[in-house]
Amino acid sequence: MFLSFIRRNVYASYGLTLIRVYLGFIWLQASWGKITGSFDATGYLKGALSKAEGEHPAVSGWWASFIENVALPNVSIINFMVPWGEFLVGVALILGVFTSFSVLMGLIMNFSYIFSGSAGQNPSMVIMGFLVLIAGYNAAHFGMDRWISKKARTTTESSQPKDPAYDN
Repeated sequence: MFLSFIRRNVYASYGLTLIRVYLGFIWLQASWGKITGSFDATGYLKGALSKAEGEHPAVSGWWASFIENVALPNVSIINFMVPWGEFLVGVALILGVFTSFSVLMGLIMNFSYIFSGSAGQNPSMVIMGFLVLIAGYNAAHFGMDRWISKKARTTTESSQPKDPAYDN
């Protein structure tokens, strides 16, 4: 019943639009300081590695291994991907374009921050992000996805070959 409500109800689409735009602004705000400043994830990644030690580590061993063997050796790529990924997710969510994909990329970033031992606002963003993701098209009802999906449907339908066996 709840899934049907958030996926189909027009009133739910109003609330989902507010959540989607709010998440977009959070991502945009998080990215802007990194883009305009001198962002370097090295310290953050080393800090996450230090949280993988001790009796009750905040960072799992498998994630620490990923940080140590993949992220840190490629920190220049991470330094580019993080701010621009946050920026693109923010813009896409605000505009409501490629909404499901955008919120999925945002959730991946949220989980990577949580895995690295940073809670902050990430858990609440995960909950809101999952609502938007589960709602699918209804979360972007008031956004550019509405026009993109109409254009994609008409383009796809007009390019399909006609099969007389199916014409009635």
